Amino acid sequence: MDPRPTTAPMTDHWARQRRFHVTYHDIDVLNHLNHATYFPYMETLRCDYYLPLLGTTDPQKLDIIVAEASCRYLAPVGYGTELLGEVAPARPLGRTSFILLYRFVDPERTVTYARGKTVVVCFDYAQNRKKEIAANIRAQMESDAVEPGADGFG
Repeated sequence: MDPRPTTAPMTDHWARQRRFHVTYHDIDVLNHLNHATYFPYMETLRCDYYLPLLGTTDPQKLDIIVAEASCRYLAPVGYGTELLGEVAPARPLGRTSFILLYRFVDPERTVTYARGKTVVVCFDYAQNRKKEIAANIRAQMESDAVEPGADGFG
């Protein structure tokens, strides 16, 4: 992990945002946010973004499955820090899958602490197979989509 904060300019605010307060429970022996903690943050942001597209707040209604998840750690985060997590789909969307990008920044959006990515597949659990992205969901996601290279996801 590069200990120097990233200060590259960011594009506009992404589709969904949430603040995360770093608790003592999430600090590791090196006295900073444990790397694994970002994955539950990404899960929460994914639900914050995708559930409204389905018109529900019930996670049991999700029709997606994560095929791949990764996170790049750019700067250490200490106890008591407030992170702003943001999520947006990446261009282009696939037929049955899409990429969600995540970034974790300070509330002023001047320091990027981490960037994450998930490859998400639309899934019909009753038929146990992937399915196409619904037209209404695709339209909203295309409206919300960002260029991956614009914020260092290249």
